Amino acid sequence: MRAAWFEKFGAAQDVLQVGERDTPVAGPGEVLVRMATSGVNPSDVKKRAGSFPDLLDNGFVIPNSDGAGVIEAVGDGVAASRIGERVWIYQAQYARRFGTAAEYVAIDAMRAPALPDAASFEVGACLGIPVMTAHRCVFADGDVAGQTVLVTGGAGRVGHYAVQWASRAGATVIATASNDDDKAVCAAAGAAHVVNHRADDVVNSIMEATNGSPVDRIVDVEFGGNLPTSIEVLRIGGTIASYASTQVPEPTLPFFKMMYKDVTVRMVIVYAMPEAAKEHAVADIEKALSAGSLQHRIAHTMPLGEIAHSNEIIEHGTVRGAVVLTID
Repeated sequence: MRAAWFEKFGAAQDVLQVGERDTPVAGPGEVLVRMATSGVNPSDVKKRAGSFPDLLDNGFVIPNSDGAGVIEAVGDGVAASRIGERVWIYQAQYARRFGTAAEYVAIDAMRAPALPDAASFEVGACLGIPVMTAHRCVFADGDVAGQTVLVTGGAGRVGHYAVQWASRAGATVIATASNDDDKAVCAAAGAAHVVNHRADDVVNSIMEATNGSPVDRIVDVEFGGNLPTSIEVLRIGGTIASYASTQVPEPTLPFFKMMYKDVTVRMVIVYAMPEAAKEHAVADIEKALSAGSLQHRIAHTMPLGEIAHSNEIIEHGTVRGAVVLTID
Protein backbone atom coordinates (compact mmCIF):
# COMPACT_ATOMS: atom_id res chain seq x y z
CA MET A 1 0.00 0.00 0.00
CA ARG A 2 1.03 3.61 -0.40
CA ALA A 3 1.79 5.30 2.89
CA ALA A 4 3.68 8.11 4.58
CA TRP A 5 6.04 7.44 7.47
CA PHE A 6 8.98 8.69 9.46
CA GLU A 7 11.88 6.76 10.98
CA LYS A 8 13.49 9.63 12.87
CA PHE A 9 12.42 12.92 14.39
CA GLY A 10 13.08 16.22 12.69
CA ALA A 11 11.80 18.77 10.18
CA ALA A 12 8.90 17.58 8.05
CA GLN A 13 10.73 17.84 4.73
CA ASP A 14 13.71 15.96 6.17
CA VAL A 15 12.02 12.98 7.82
CA LEU A 16 8.62 12.33 6.21
CA GLN A 17 8.71 9.77 3.41
CA VAL A 18 6.00 8.54 1.03
CA GLY A 19 6.24 5.15 -0.63
CA GLU A 20 5.17 1.51 -0.38
CA ARG A 21 4.56 -0.39 2.85
CA ASP A 22 2.95 -3.74 3.60
CA THR A 23 -0.84 -3.68 3.70
CA PRO A 24 -2.08 -4.54 7.20
CA VAL A 25 -4.51 -7.34 8.01
CA ALA A 26 -7.48 -6.98 10.35
CA GLY A 27 -6.81 -8.90 13.55
CA PRO A 28 -9.39 -10.09 16.10
CA GLY A 29 -11.79 -7.30 16.93
CA GLU A 30 -10.41 -5.09 14.17
CA VAL A 31 -11.61 -3.68 10.86
CA LEU A 32 -9.49 -3.03 7.78
CA VAL A 33 -10.33 0.40 6.39
CA ARG A 34 -9.49 1.65 2.92
CA MET A 35 -8.69 5.26 3.74
CA ALA A 36 -10.10 8.16 1.73
CA THR A 37 -8.81 10.98 3.91
CA SER A 38 -6.41 11.60 6.78
CA GLY A 39 -6.60 14.55 9.17
CA VAL A 40 -3.43 16.41 10.18
CA ASN A 41 -3.53 17.85 13.69
CA PRO A 42 -1.02 19.76 15.83
CA SER A 43 -0.42 16.67 18.00
CA ASP A 44 0.56 14.68 14.90
CA VAL A 45 3.05 17.38 13.92
CA LYS A 46 4.50 17.51 17.44
CA LYS A 47 4.97 13.73 17.50
CA ARG A 48 6.92 13.86 14.23
CA ALA A 49 9.07 16.64 15.68
CA GLY A 50 9.95 14.52 18.71
CA SER A 51 7.55 15.43 21.52
CA PHE A 52 7.25 11.72 22.40
CA PRO A 53 10.88 10.54 22.47
CA ASP A 54 10.06 6.82 22.75
CA LEU A 55 7.61 6.83 19.83
CA LEU A 56 10.11 5.28 17.41
CA ASP A 57 11.46 2.63 19.80
CA ASN A 58 9.74 -0.18 17.89
CA GLY A 59 10.26 1.09 14.35
CA PHE A 60 8.88 3.54 11.82
CA VAL A 61 5.61 5.38 12.41
CA ILE A 62 2.77 6.08 9.99
CA PRO A 63 1.40 9.39 11.33
CA ASN A 64 -2.05 10.88 11.98
CA SER A 65 -4.81 9.69 14.26
CA ASP A 66 -7.89 10.95 12.38
CA GLY A 67 -9.34 9.97 9.02
CA ALA A 68 -12.23 8.42 7.12
CA GLY A 69 -12.82 5.64 4.62
CA VAL A 70 -14.65 2.39 3.92
CA ILE A 71 -14.33 -0.95 5.71
CA GLU A 72 -12.99 -3.61 3.32
CA ALA A 73 -12.49 -6.52 5.71
CA VAL A 74 -13.14 -7.50 9.32
CA GLY A 75 -11.31 -9.65 11.84
CA ASP A 76 -12.67 -12.35 14.09
CA GLY A 77 -15.44 -11.13 16.35
CA VAL A 78 -16.57 -8.30 14.08
CA ALA A 79 -19.82 -8.63 12.13
CA ALA A 80 -19.28 -9.16 8.41
CA SER A 81 -22.17 -6.79 7.83
CA ARG A 82 -19.77 -3.93 8.55
CA ILE A 83 -17.91 -4.56 5.27
CA GLY A 84 -18.68 -1.67 2.93
CA GLU A 85 -19.56 0.69 5.77
CA ARG A 86 -18.41 4.31 5.60
CA VAL A 87 -16.53 5.13 8.80
CA TRP A 88 -14.48 7.81 10.48
CA ILE A 89 -11.36 6.93 12.43
CA TYR A 90 -10.05 8.28 15.70
CA GLN A 91 -7.06 7.41 17.86
CA ALA A 92 -5.29 5.49 15.07
CA GLN A 93 -1.80 6.65 16.02
CA TYR A 94 -2.06 6.55 19.79
CA ALA A 95 -0.22 3.85 21.75
CA ARG A 96 0.43 2.22 18.36
CA ARG A 97 2.60 2.97 15.36
CA PHE A 98 0.27 2.88 12.39
CA GLY A 99 -1.96 5.87 11.73
CA THR A 100 -4.22 7.03 8.92
CA ALA A 101 -1.69 8.51 6.47
CA ALA A 102 -1.87 5.39 4.33
CA GLU A 103 -4.15 3.59 1.91
CA TYR A 104 -5.18 1.14 4.65
CA VAL A 105 -5.37 0.99 8.41
CA ALA A 106 -6.30 -1.97 10.60
CA ILE A 107 -7.82 -0.73 13.84
CA ASP A 108 -10.04 -1.73 16.73
CA ALA A 109 -13.61 -1.74 15.42
CA MET A 110 -14.76 0.64 18.16
CA ARG A 111 -12.36 3.30 16.83
CA ALA A 112 -14.17 3.23 13.47
CA PRO A 113 -17.70 4.58 14.05
CA ALA A 114 -20.15 4.82 11.17
CA LEU A 115 -19.92 7.99 9.08
CA PRO A 116 -23.43 9.16 8.14
CA ASP A 117 -24.07 9.57 4.42
CA ALA A 118 -24.69 13.28 5.00
CA ALA A 119 -21.01 13.77 5.88
CA SER A 120 -18.15 13.73 3.38
CA PHE A 121 -14.90 11.85 3.93
CA GLU A 122 -13.22 15.25 4.31
CA VAL A 123 -15.53 16.04 7.20
CA GLY A 124 -14.87 12.57 8.61
CA ALA A 125 -11.18 13.44 8.87
CA CYS A 126 -12.01 16.41 11.15
CA LEU A 127 -13.93 14.56 13.84
CA GLY A 128 -11.49 12.72 16.05
CA ILE A 129 -9.23 15.22 17.76
CA PRO A 130 -10.99 18.58 17.20
CA VAL A 131 -14.63 17.58 17.65
CA MET A 132 -14.12 15.06 20.45
CA THR A 133 -11.83 17.43 22.36
CA ALA A 134 -14.41 20.20 22.09
CA HIS A 135 -17.17 17.85 23.23
CA ARG A 136 -15.19 16.81 26.30
CA CYS A 137 -14.31 20.40 27.20
CA VAL A 138 -17.96 21.43 27.07
CA PHE A 139 -19.66 18.41 28.66
CA ALA A 140 -17.07 16.83 30.98
CA ASP A 141 -18.81 18.23 34.06
CA GLY A 142 -22.43 17.87 33.04
CA ASP A 143 -25.15 19.72 31.20
CA VAL A 144 -24.39 23.34 30.29
CA ALA A 145 -27.96 24.38 29.48
CA GLY A 146 -28.65 27.79 30.98
CA GLN A 147 -24.97 28.42 31.71
CA THR A 148 -22.65 31.05 30.32
CA VAL A 149 -19.65 29.47 28.60
CA LEU A 150 -16.59 31.42 27.51
CA VAL A 151 -14.73 29.83 24.57
CA THR A 152 -11.30 31.35 23.97
CA GLY A 153 -10.06 31.09 20.40
CA GLY A 154 -13.59 30.47 19.18
CA ALA A 155 -12.56 30.35 15.52
CA GLY A 156 -9.83 27.75 16.04
CA ARG A 157 -9.97 24.04 15.29
CA VAL A 158 -11.35 23.04 18.68
CA GLY A 159 -12.91 26.35 19.67
CA HIS A 160 -15.16 26.44 16.61
CA TYR A 161 -16.71 23.13 17.62
CA ALA A 162 -16.86 24.08 21.31
CA VAL A 163 -18.96 27.13 20.42
CA GLN A 164 -21.32 24.86 18.51
CA TRP A 165 -21.61 22.13 21.15
CA ALA A 166 -22.25 24.65 23.93
CA SER A 167 -24.75 26.79 22.04
CA ARG A 168 -26.61 23.70 20.74
CA ALA A 169 -26.91 22.52 24.35
CA GLY A 170 -28.57 25.73 25.49
CA ALA A 171 -25.64 27.70 26.86
CA THR A 172 -25.02 31.37 26.24
CA VAL A 173 -21.64 31.42 24.54
CA ILE A 174 -19.10 34.21 24.61
CA ALA A 175 -16.22 33.62 22.22
CA THR A 176 -12.95 35.46 21.79
CA ALA A 177 -11.52 36.35 18.39
CA SER A 178 -9.17 39.04 17.14
CA ASN A 179 -10.34 39.91 13.61
CA ASP A 180 -13.58 40.47 11.75
CA ASP A 181 -13.47 37.20 9.79
CA ASP A 182 -13.00 35.13 12.93
CA LYS A 183 -15.68 37.10 14.75
CA ALA A 184 -18.12 36.29 11.95
CA VAL A 185 -17.23 32.59 12.15
CA CYS A 186 -17.87 32.55 15.90
CA ALA A 187 -21.20 34.29 15.54
CA ALA A 188 -22.29 31.93 12.77
CA ALA A 189 -21.35 28.97 14.97
CA GLY A 190 -23.67 30.18 17.73
CA ALA A 191 -21.75 32.65 19.88
CA ALA A 192 -24.07 35.24 21.41
CA HIS A 193 -21.15 37.64 21.94
CA VAL A 194 -17.66 37.84 20.47
CA VAL A 195 -14.92 39.72 22.33
CA ASN A 196 -11.53 40.78 21.02
CA HIS A 197 -9.01 39.03 23.26
CA ARG A 198 -6.37 41.56 22.23
CA ALA A 199 -8.37 44.49 23.55
CA ASP A 200 -6.82 46.70 26.23
CA ASP A 201 -9.28 45.52 28.87
CA VAL A 202 -10.57 42.10 27.88
CA VAL A 203 -11.94 41.44 31.38
CA ASN A 204 -14.29 44.42 31.17
CA SER A 205 -15.26 43.47 27.62
CA ILE A 206 -16.29 39.98 28.75
CA MET A 207 -18.14 41.29 31.80
CA GLU A 208 -20.00 43.83 29.66
CA ALA A 209 -21.14 40.96 27.42
CA THR A 210 -22.53 39.14 30.46
CA ASN A 211 -24.11 42.24 32.01
CA GLY A 212 -21.68 41.90 34.88
CA SER A 213 -22.30 38.23 35.68
CA PRO A 214 -19.26 35.90 35.90
CA VAL A 215 -19.11 32.99 33.48
CA ASP A 216 -19.78 29.41 34.56
CA ARG A 217 -17.29 27.59 32.39
CA ILE A 218 -14.28 28.43 30.23
CA VAL A 219 -13.14 26.30 27.31
CA ASP A 220 -9.57 27.49 26.96
CA VAL A 221 -7.04 27.25 24.15
CA GLU A 222 -4.22 28.96 26.09
CA PHE A 223 -4.39 28.10 29.79
CA GLY A 224 -1.23 29.84 31.01
CA GLY A 225 -1.57 32.97 28.94
CA ASN A 226 -5.26 33.42 29.71
CA LEU A 227 -5.20 32.45 33.39
CA PRO A 228 -5.19 36.00 34.85
CA THR A 229 -8.26 36.88 32.78
CA SER A 230 -9.93 33.54 33.46
CA ILE A 231 -9.74 33.96 37.23
CA GLU A 232 -11.28 37.43 37.02
CA VAL A 233 -14.28 36.47 34.87
CA LEU A 234 -15.03 33.01 36.30
CA ARG A 235 -17.72 32.58 38.95
CA ILE A 236 -17.11 31.00 42.33
CA GLY A 237 -17.19 27.25 41.76
CA GLY A 238 -16.60 27.65 38.03
CA THR A 239 -14.49 25.43 35.78
CA ILE A 240 -11.66 26.01 33.32
CA ALA A 241 -11.45 23.17 30.79
CA SER A 242 -8.21 23.61 28.85
CA TYR A 243 -6.65 21.62 26.03
CA ALA A 244 -3.51 23.68 25.36
CA SER A 245 -0.99 26.08 26.90
CA THR A 246 1.47 26.81 24.13
CA GLN A 247 2.50 30.36 24.97
CA VAL A 248 3.06 29.58 28.67
CA PRO A 249 3.78 25.83 28.80
CA GLU A 250 4.61 25.82 32.52
CA PRO A 251 2.28 28.38 34.08
CA THR A 252 2.56 29.59 37.64
CA LEU A 253 -0.73 29.15 39.49
CA PRO A 254 -2.02 31.93 41.77
CA PHE A 255 -3.11 29.36 44.30
CA PHE A 256 -5.00 31.51 46.78
CA LYS A 257 -6.94 33.43 44.12
CA MET A 258 -8.01 30.12 42.61
CA MET A 259 -8.74 28.55 45.99
CA TYR A 260 -10.90 31.46 47.16
CA LYS A 261 -12.98 31.04 44.01
CA ASP A 262 -13.16 27.25 44.39
CA VAL A 263 -11.93 26.94 40.80
CA THR A 264 -11.89 23.56 39.11
CA VAL A 265 -9.22 23.08 36.45
CA ARG A 266 -9.80 20.26 33.98
CA MET A 267 -7.04 19.34 31.55
CA VAL A 268 -8.33 17.66 28.42
CA ILE A 269 -6.55 15.44 25.93
CA VAL A 270 -8.66 13.30 23.65
CA TYR A 271 -6.51 10.19 23.98
CA ALA A 272 -6.94 10.03 27.76
CA MET A 273 -10.69 10.64 27.79
CA PRO A 274 -12.59 7.92 29.66
CA GLU A 275 -14.22 5.40 27.32
CA ALA A 276 -17.65 6.54 28.50
CA ALA A 277 -16.79 10.09 27.43
CA LYS A 278 -15.61 8.86 24.04
CA GLU A 279 -18.84 6.90 23.56
CA HIS A 280 -20.85 9.97 24.54
CA ALA A 281 -18.97 12.10 22.02
CA VAL A 282 -19.32 9.52 19.24
CA ALA A 283 -23.07 9.25 19.80
CA ASP A 284 -23.56 13.02 19.77
CA ILE A 285 -21.35 13.37 16.69
CA GLU A 286 -23.45 10.81 14.79
CA LYS A 287 -26.66 12.64 15.66
CA ALA A 288 -25.24 16.00 14.67
CA LEU A 289 -23.78 14.73 11.40
CA SER A 290 -27.01 12.95 10.46
CA ALA A 291 -28.89 16.18 11.07
CA GLY A 292 -26.29 18.21 9.20
CA SER A 293 -26.15 20.60 12.14
CA LEU A 294 -22.39 20.91 12.64
CA GLN A 295 -20.38 23.50 10.75
CA HIS A 296 -16.89 22.54 9.59
CA ARG A 297 -13.90 24.61 8.52
CA ILE A 298 -11.55 22.81 6.14
CA ALA A 299 -8.73 25.20 5.35
CA HIS A 300 -6.60 22.97 3.11
CA THR A 301 -7.07 19.70 1.24
CA MET A 302 -4.03 18.17 -0.42
CA PRO A 303 -2.80 14.76 -1.59
CA LEU A 304 -0.87 12.36 0.64
CA GLY A 305 2.31 13.16 -1.27
CA GLU A 306 2.22 16.68 0.20
CA ILE A 307 2.16 15.52 3.82
CA ALA A 308 5.37 17.41 4.64
CA HIS A 309 3.79 20.63 3.40
CA SER A 310 0.67 19.90 5.46
CA ASN A 311 2.85 19.65 8.57
CA GLU A 312 4.51 22.96 7.77
CA ILE A 313 1.13 24.66 7.43
CA ILE A 314 0.19 23.48 10.90
CA GLU A 315 3.55 24.57 12.33
CA HIS A 316 3.18 28.08 10.96
CA GLY A 317 0.23 28.44 13.32
CA THR A 318 -1.83 30.82 11.21
CA VAL A 319 -4.24 28.41 9.52
CA ARG A 320 -7.88 28.45 10.60
CA GLY A 321 -9.65 25.16 10.10
CA ALA A 322 -8.66 21.58 9.38
CA VAL A 323 -5.89 20.33 7.12
CA VAL A 324 -6.89 17.15 5.30
CA LEU A 325 -4.92 14.74 3.15
CA THR A 326 -6.67 12.82 0.40
CA ILE A 327 -5.57 9.22 -0.12
CA ASP A 328 -5.63 8.10 -3.74
